[in-house]
Amino acid sequence: MASVSSAHFWEDLYARRGDGWELGRPAPPLVDWVETTPPPRGRVAVVGCGRGHDARYLARHGYAVVGFDFAPAAIGEARALARRESVDVAFEERDVFSLGGEWANAFDGVWEYTCFCAIDPRRRREYVDAIAAILRPGGWLLACFYPIRRGGGGPPFPVAKTEVRRLFVPPFRIEREGGPIRSVPRRQGQEWMILARKTG
Repeated sequence: MASVSSAHFWEDLYARRGDGWELGRPAPPLVDWVETTPPPRGRVAVVGCGRGHDARYLARHGYAVVGFDFAPAAIGEARALARRESVDVAFEERDVFSLGGEWANAFDGVWEYTCFCAIDPRRRREYVDAIAAILRPGGWLLACFYPIRRGGGGPPFPVAKTEVRRLFVPPFRIEREGGPIRSVPRRQGQEWMILARKTG
């Protein structure tokens, strides 16, 4: 079986309709945040974008968005949905760990949701470094971490608030944190959000 670090692992899940994370709409925590306290407009990366629901939502709200995923099926469907809905958003087939080269300091903001919990937990520090690399100094990271629980396998792999603080500070400064206003029912009580700034 392919590992979660392989595009084939995710491509196989899409082919088998094993994508249980699919909501079919923008994530409620993102919608509520943008509608109440929107981060500054600018160029935004959506990492592990899947079919691009969050990316299209942000683009409709005035952000210049690039969605990244390394499953070809996900990117193909994301592009098709954007065309169908006439939303101006770019989608790139990329491994998130490789973004620091081509996309260094390219973004004003990053939206993270269900990418951190999907990667091999041993690569989480590497992931934080990759996200920091693509943000401009002072850029913002809005992240909703799931599932906040102990034990169990994955993906999704469990996430602890203490681990998030330990890994993200530095290179980020957490400005706000707390539970989302609204979650989908099956994720209720298992999500935790931060708004952070790149310090360097």
